[in-house]
Amino acid sequence: MRSIFGVLVCLSFGHCALIPDFRTTEFGLQPIDNVSIASPFPPGAPEPDLSYCQMLLEAPVPPTADQVPWYCICSACSGNRGQKGDRGDRGMPGVPGSSGPRGLTGLPGRPGFTGRPGIKGEKGEMGDKGNIGPAGLSGPKGDRGLKGEKGDRGLDGPAGDQGPKGEDGQCPETCEPVPGADGAPGLPGPVGARGLPGLSGDPGPKGLKGDPGLAGVPGVPGVPGQKGDQGPQGLCNCHDGAPGAPGQKGDKGDKGDMGLRGPQGVNGTIGPKGNQGDMGMVGMPGPCSPAVQSAFSAAMITSFPLPNRPVPFKRVIYNLNQHYNPDNGVYTAPVNGTYVFSYHLQVSNRILRVGLFHDFEAVVRTTTPVEMNTASQQVVLSLTQGDWVWVQVKDTTSNGIYTGTEASSTFSGFLLYPDKCDDMFGRDFTTVEFPDKDIEWGAP
Repeated sequence: MRSIFGVLVCLSFGHCALIPDFRTTEFGLQPIDNVSIASPFPPGAPEPDLSYCQMLLEAPVPPTADQVPWYCICSACSGNRGQKGDRGDRGMPGVPGSSGPRGLTGLPGRPGFTGRPGIKGEKGEMGDKGNIGPAGLSGPKGDRGLKGEKGDRGLDGPAGDQGPKGEDGQCPETCEPVPGADGAPGLPGPVGARGLPGLSGDPGPKGLKGDPGLAGVPGVPGVPGQKGDQGPQGLCNCHDGAPGAPGQKGDKGDKGDMGLRGPQGVNGTIGPKGNQGDMGMVGMPGPCSPAVQSAFSAAMITSFPLPNRPVPFKRVIYNLNQHYNPDNGVYTAPVNGTYVFSYHLQVSNRILRVGLFHDFEAVVRTTTPVEMNTASQQVVLSLTQGDWVWVQVKDTTSNGIYTGTEASSTFSGFLLYPDKCDDMFGRDFTTVEFPDKDIEWGAP
């Protein structure tokens, strides 16, 4: 233990001494102050060998303080210190000392940081198949199984040997036969030989009248007779009869074939130019006016309509000219012209495959591969008066059209312009009834 005066050294047998601080010089350990220390050895204890201490003092490389034995430190400090002697010659290096005892195991250090995982090693070769292990202990007895099904009937066994003959019967006192009990019926005997034919029996009574026979084959026509003589001329007192009733009207005959076109006539001579006529009255406005109008817009009121039929958009938003039928969802073109159609559909719960049809043929199609989506299309068509246009889904598994209070599915269309300015049908147009039949999902 270090104090302000030096180092307190305690021996193993209970004696302690205060040793002044030492300094390391070229001559070994030297005390700082000339302080004498009483001998730390107990009375009567053997003196240690101090030659080893002298060897440490004369070593060319002075040892550190922890390598000097305690008794060398105390011997150097014991008694009065004499004058410093002359430096002696350098001695021979001593024999290497034996290795000291192994020190105590230090406290375990803190665990280091976990390193990064190394690269996955290659798959090792397949090892040899191990030997078969010893048989395991028998498991507990299982529960009793269910009763098996009734087996098939076995084959009939061979007939047994005939039993011994019974005792002879005794005759009764009276020799009258006593009928015994009826025996079991015997097996049928073999078929006997065929008997001789019997004698002819007496003739039977007269039978009933038979059914009429079939008509005979017509006879061969006879030879034509000779022509007879001409008879006398008869008297005629006949008058014209009343006209008969009119006959029924005959069926209409087939349409005749179209005749051949005649040759083109000869061009006539150009006539003289006529005089200029008087100016006529102002006529009515031409047909290219806004009188030819057609437009509609409708929404669904029920979700998931039937497939293979036009989808009915029954909530009419605009249909002034009544060219759209909300009952069956079909729009009929009133005039020849160019039209624009579009649909915007909400999709829920399943995928949707929908198409815009023109006269039973799909023009465009839309497929939504995920749920909660929208399907939209817009297309320009050239229609003839009376053409039909509608929206249709493919089948029940791909019918995800949805409508609700916060989601609408709509179908719209309008006439962009007619083909001719003479088309003035518009409001007086009558539609043809749409056929009630399934519509195939054909290729566009």
